[in-house]
Amino acid sequence: MESAKFALVVEYNGTRYHGSQWQVGVATVQGEVERAIQSLCGETSRIMAASRTDAGVHARGQVFSFWTKKGFDTGTLVRGLNYYLPRDIKIKEAYEVDAEFNVRRDALSREYSYQIFNRKIRSPFHEVFSGFVPNVLNVDTMRDAFQLLEGEHDFVSFCPAIEKGKSTRRCVYNTEVKRQDDFVTIEIKANSFLPHQVRSTVGLLTSLGLGKIQIGKFREIFEEEQIGLAGPVAPARGLCLTRVNYAKPLGG
Repeated sequence: MESAKFALVVEYNGTRYHGSQWQVGVATVQGEVERAIQSLCGETSRIMAASRTDAGVHARGQVFSFWTKKGFDTGTLVRGLNYYLPRDIKIKEAYEVDAEFNVRRDALSREYSYQIFNRKIRSPFHEVFSGFVPNVLNVDTMRDAFQLLEGEHDFVSFCPAIEKGKSTRRCVYNTEVKRQDDFVTIEIKANSFLPHQVRSTVGLLTSLGLGKIQIGKFREIFEEEQIGLAGPVAPARGLCLTRVNYAKPLGG
């Protein structure tokens, strides 16, 4: 039987995982999905992710791809993999894709959101999926500063560490900061992201929103282009990979 290539749209609660990418001796999303594939398909298959997420980061629209020799239809594949997967990782959709499809390289953009629970008292209901800030954030100022990042720029100031020789230029297509009741949501869409770029940006925006720095300082840090200058990153639990975009629909 000929092999087939599939793309999986996956959502997960990243709380108990050491990121999406496989690592020796620790729980990862990739490790769990590959175990499920082996249990269902009876073969070992290495998956590839569209975007790497760090320890504790969540996803609603991560995309994995893998090869299998088994002749599954997509509905059976979704049901079968979800049977073997733990409760905090689930396959939302599956598509058979062309052999040439590259889940990472063919992605045009990725979208992330960061949720902040913004009230004086913590809530046990929002500890898992939100960062917590007890003092009121100035959303309008945060939005104005965030828009400065749109376009193609060097984002090295928002990257605590980078592999030598790697480009730190990225293109940000859209930014948004909005409030609904006690929640402040920060959304960003870009061609790709540097390690910790979103959480570092959220950390600096939070300082701005609390009045600890002014928008001129935000701009100065951004334009300085000095590695890690933005400072500490926001907690991982508030970050979620919401969507990966391709030139045409998966399977289309």
